Amino acid sequence: MLAPRTPSSQADCPRRLLRGRVLPAVRTSSARRAVAQRAAEYYRTRSVPVLRISVGAVYCWFGVFKLLPAGSPAEEIAAATMGKLTGGLLPPHVSVPLLGIAEALIGLALVTNVLLRPALTLFFAHMAGVFTSLVLLPGEMWHHGVPTLEGQYVLKNLVLVAACLAVASDELTR
Repeated sequence: MLAPRTPSSQADCPRRLLRGRVLPAVRTSSARRAVAQRAAEYYRTRSVPVLRISVGAVYCWFGVFKLLPAGSPAEEIAAATMGKLTGGLLPPHVSVPLLGIAEALIGLALVTNVLLRPALTLFFAHMAGVFTSLVLLPGEMWHHGVPTLEGQYVLKNLVLVAACLAVASDELTR
């Protein structure tokens, strides 16, 4: 003889039936784990191209801003850093658009995957120059040992470096 159903189990019955129809593959923890593993494997094969294209888009975006007069919030930092690096030989009206063109070309190479190795070389050289601003312009980059807004703007590039390290390692293993 079957035990009578309690009111709480009767309320759960439609929910269990619905869950069984709508989410049949996610009934058990092993099924959830299998779905998560398939999703992770799907993304793993696409993660480097996603990084490459997203960094390229960001680089194009910031490069184009440097081509517009007063278009980039980093224009003054870039001009001051280039001035120090070149000993004042490159005036800001030349160095900032030059940086913009270089950044846009790096970005285009990353997005299109054309001339990727030279673009990555240029990227890492550019990042070396960017990070020298932390040393060359201490008054603008630091306030009592804490990065200013400009210093934070430079330090955020660590994420781009990490992403391009992954792209470069993938490219070198091909």
